[in-house]
Amino acid sequence: MHATLLKFGYPGTVLHESAFWCVLRRPQQVTLGALVLCAKSDAPTFSQLPAAAFAELADLTHRIERALKHFRDYDKINYLALMMVDPHVHFHVLPRYAVPQDFEGAAFPDPGWPGVPDLKSAPVLTESQQSSLHGALLDAFRLSG
Repeated sequence: MHATLLKFGYPGTVLHESAFWCVLRRPQQVTLGALVLCAKSDAPTFSQLPAAAFAELADLTHRIERALKHFRDYDKINYLALMMVDPHVHFHVLPRYAVPQDFEGAAFPDPGWPGVPDLKSAPVLTESQQSSLHGALLDAFRLSG
């Protein structure tokens, strides 16, 4: 596995894995339920992914959106492909909420709402909160299957 997957906690943050992609719980929860959708390929550009990865991506985005709706009724969803610091193809998947969310005693405002998300703003979660969040997201992915 490449450095971008490892940076986002692979394998401990994996919620779903397919032939070409991994869906990871984003360690910094910019918004509640934030994910990283990361290609397994070492490709540094989107156009260099194999054609089969694009076909799989269509099904995977539907599954992500269903799972996140099972988890929490978000208002919008953003897929950000920045790849400035982490070189491998990946998307930050951010469910967006018009009102602040709470989970396990942690507050999750969305300070950029309704505009651009603030990627530098995220609550600091305890290991217990991270673990509970991971379990809740895993359950949502199981329900979305």
